[in-house]
Amino acid sequence: MILYKASESRYDTMKYNRSGRSGLLLPAISLGLWHNFGGINSVESGRSMLTRAFDLGITHFDLANNYGPPPGSAEEMFGEILKKDLLPYRDEIVVSTKAGYYMYPGPYGEWGSRKYLVASLDQSLKRMGLDYVDIYYHHRPDPNTPLEETMSALDAIVRQGKALYVGISSYSPEDTRKASRILRELGTPCLIHQPSYSMFNRWIEDGLQDALDEEGIGSIVFSPLHGGILTDRYLNGVAADSRAAGPSVFLSENDITEERIAKVRRLNEIAAGRGQKMSQLALNWVLRGGRVTSALIGASKVSQIEDAVDSLRFPELTESEIAAIEAILKG
Repeated sequence: MILYKASESRYDTMKYNRSGRSGLLLPAISLGLWHNFGGINSVESGRSMLTRAFDLGITHFDLANNYGPPPGSAEEMFGEILKKDLLPYRDEIVVSTKAGYYMYPGPYGEWGSRKYLVASLDQSLKRMGLDYVDIYYHHRPDPNTPLEETMSALDAIVRQGKALYVGISSYSPEDTRKASRILRELGTPCLIHQPSYSMFNRWIEDGLQDALDEEGIGSIVFSPLHGGILTDRYLNGVAADSRAAGPSVFLSENDITEERIAKVRRLNEIAAGRGQKMSQLALNWVLRGGRVTSALIGASKVSQIEDAVDSLRFPELTESEIAAIEAILKG
């Protein structure tokens, strides 16, 4: 029996942006299940975060075949929560998953072959208890498989009804244009690109955003808080319970240099002047100018999701604020 009832005001304040030249609108803030939704985590904690996010207007939940740990367990938890709580709202929800990184042993357990992409999605659908996903991504470029094979697999998946849209992640500007051209010729346009992007990681400004604009492709950026560095978490050093102090392979104390934290302290002064938190300023920054469709956040507790959504109530950054941020980042 489903006990959860969504807030009737869930669409009152969230901002929704069109993904490229498509009919799909995505929330300005989306929730990723990369960490904290795996088999080692509490289902009740995951449930509280997912339902609160939906109550706040976050309609897009982003997964991948290997999210966990262990790999696959984030999709399993999401499927369990969907079945017990969110199933009545399935048609209001955008579910995405990906394949490309290592998932299982053997020559067909990673990269971009047609065999891997089709088999992986079948497994993902089974784990989540879904007939289809809304968006299916190729998670990373494959230097050895012809791009035509990878893109034709995505096209076939849409035609089979297993995904409504397809996207790519972490592709270069040149490969993005090639992939987009192939998909367009096949009749399944590329909906969206998922790159990393933050104040400390600006590679998409060097040609990728121009390619996306030209091709009519949306973008959803991951790690907009740069692993938590662009928050107030490390302003006074590395806390014992932080990700950097733990076993994470994605962030270590070596990532948190004094030079970088000095910049965050100065950025935090700008945030304070706007009456907001450092993390909220970082989200406002990646969404500035309308070139990013959605900022993809991770969360370990409900309050982080609330803070992220709350960032949208602040006014857009002014030219002088953007210039001040630029001076700090380049200083």
